[in-house]
Amino acid sequence: MSNHSFSSLHFINRELSWLEFNERVLEEALDTNNPLFERLKFLSIVGSNLDEFFMIRVASLQGIVEANFMKIDPSGLTPNEQIEKISTRTHKQVFDMYNCYNRSLIKSLKKVDIHFIKPQNLNTIQLDFIRDYYDNNIFPVLTPMVVNKNQPFPLILNKTLNIALLLEDITNPDNLLFGTIQVPSVLNRFVEIPSAESMKSFILLEEIIKLNLTALFDNHKVISTGCYRITRNAFLDVAEDESEDLLTAVQLSLKQRKWGSAIRLEIEHGLNPLVLKLLEEELEISAEAEYKIIGPIDLTFLMKLSGLKGYDSLRYKPIKPNAYTTLLDNDDDDIFKSISNQDILLHHPYDSFDMIVDLVKKAAEDPDVLAIKQTLYRVSGNSPIVEALAQAADNGKQVTVLLELKARFDEQNNIIWAKKLETAGCHVIYGLVGLKAHCKILLIVRREEGFIKRYVHLGTGNYNDVTAKLYTDLGLLTANPYFGADASAIFNTLSGCSSPSQLYKLTLAPISLRKKFLDLIHTETEYANLGKQARIIAKLNSLVDTEIIEALYEASIAGVTIDLIVRGICCLRPKVPLISERITVRSIVGRFLEHSRIYYFYGDGEEAIYLSSADLMKRNLDRRVELLFPVEDPTAREKVMNVLALALQDTSKSRFLNLDGTYSKIDKRGKETVNSQEIFLNSSLAETFLVETALPDTEFVPVLSDKIVEP
Repeated sequence: MSNHSFSSLHFINRELSWLEFNERVLEEALDTNNPLFERLKFLSIVGSNLDEFFMIRVASLQGIVEANFMKIDPSGLTPNEQIEKISTRTHKQVFDMYNCYNRSLIKSLKKVDIHFIKPQNLNTIQLDFIRDYYDNNIFPVLTPMVVNKNQPFPLILNKTLNIALLLEDITNPDNLLFGTIQVPSVLNRFVEIPSAESMKSFILLEEIIKLNLTALFDNHKVISTGCYRITRNAFLDVAEDESEDLLTAVQLSLKQRKWGSAIRLEIEHGLNPLVLKLLEEELEISAEAEYKIIGPIDLTFLMKLSGLKGYDSLRYKPIKPNAYTTLLDNDDDDIFKSISNQDILLHHPYDSFDMIVDLVKKAAEDPDVLAIKQTLYRVSGNSPIVEALAQAADNGKQVTVLLELKARFDEQNNIIWAKKLETAGCHVIYGLVGLKAHCKILLIVRREEGFIKRYVHLGTGNYNDVTAKLYTDLGLLTANPYFGADASAIFNTLSGCSSPSQLYKLTLAPISLRKKFLDLIHTETEYANLGKQARIIAKLNSLVDTEIIEALYEASIAGVTIDLIVRGICCLRPKVPLISERITVRSIVGRFLEHSRIYYFYGDGEEAIYLSSADLMKRNLDRRVELLFPVEDPTAREKVMNVLALALQDTSKSRFLNLDGTYSKIDKRGKETVNSQEIFLNSSLAETFLVETALPDTEFVPVLSDKIVEP
């Protein structure tokens, strides 16, 4: 319970904060210090991020408005006001995206002899090639449609690129018709065409189709054409209590996602007004939700373009993760023996994820392993872990998998894996009613010398061998019997066999995690009130929960120094005089997506270090199954503290959150350039750097006043 009263001025709107994060990704696309192909990737990510933002966040707000539920958010904005501010911000962001594409990236590609040719600049050889390519590859796939009294406006799939046409009936010139063609998503968006030997030339698929429209509509005259794309509401509403088969319910909802109401309409600049008016009417979309695009609609194709072979110099150097055998303490590379001897902390992608994959594989084959239990949230398309679990079941092990079907945008993938695991003989649990299982835990039960021994892996990231190369995450391997007992109790809870018992080491959401975080913050606050030095450091993805933010404000007022490293959304407003002036918030956006969640509390010198699957959001604390676990092994603790130390000293990819909700890069004048991710990539450099530096000390200043000052 807060001792002070905080107003809406002390909170940043969640959606606007997320857009600020996407702006930081856009900055990486603009940064010429990044390799060119990596800049293409960043701009692609900006676009895909916006797609998801509209499909989920904006769609949710519009649903609230339509339901006439005018609840004000902590920053004091109504849903309508949020939509208005989002519209202003996203229109500017889209404008900046295309400035980046047209004025920077396209020009930079030309400098390395990669060209996107406009139709009017095609030579005879290229035109002949395109004609043949169209006839043999594109034409058989196309489905041209005309809207008339016999054919209503077609259903346009979510996120598909389409070409709209205004047609004149040759037999009746006064009769104008609307036509549309979906640009086939099964074909490459960009097509290589003949060019000089030292060059690579491409043309976009939609441009090829536009050049051949006459043949498609031979009884009509094409008056005008233009591309368009719609983003639909993709929020899955699965009524679990009314569905006996959650698998079937999720499958049905996935089909409905394709036809949700239109949330955004992207249109090619110069689209005929008559065509635009028809789209507005048929899609029931307002002018505010329209985005006029100068350039190719949907820049996510740049991700594939960045994969062109032969351009390694335009990419980051390949990572060489530390082989996990270097972390083992025995000559015969016995994983179980090493974990028994000492906890092992893994820092991905700098430490290879292969150790987790091989651990599950070895457990599947080991005759002494009796059972394997694991939670899966997002797994890769060809997951070696799922294959190993299926093999373990084939080998007669007891295999239990909690596979969260409702992992957004991975539902279809998880349905496929669920069926495969069940077929192999695994016991599959499809999440829990009303909750998402977001925790990352693996339990291996093994018979050793006549006794049962349990091996546990706990992590901050998913069991995904692909994203483990792209996201920074931490994982702990332990044979600590208290962790093992807790893991067994948690799996019994997840399978519905028991109520959660008193846990020794782990803290579980939604049961007690909120209280645990509040207690830790309040304890630090009490130390500060007693005049003792107090400090909190947290590294996470999102900070949204109002109660947690208010507790941090109380801690700051009491005199606790708080350093927050929040990669994405942050609703806490730092540096408010006499409220949050002891709180700094920084965000690191670079080559790898910062995904680890670390929570540090000074504790009057008895430093507590925790890792978690949870961010500080209401959904994580109250509506998800999440885990918080302590790091107790001295070597593992040092490794985690090094992560925090480098993050707090990063001057290259860090941005500080300002009082007004914007972010600013660090003033590097007189400072050493420190890129924490690059330093971790070079393990010897990291060791040298961390020997010479330490977690930055912060001067302790007594509290002078408890007066609340609004920003």
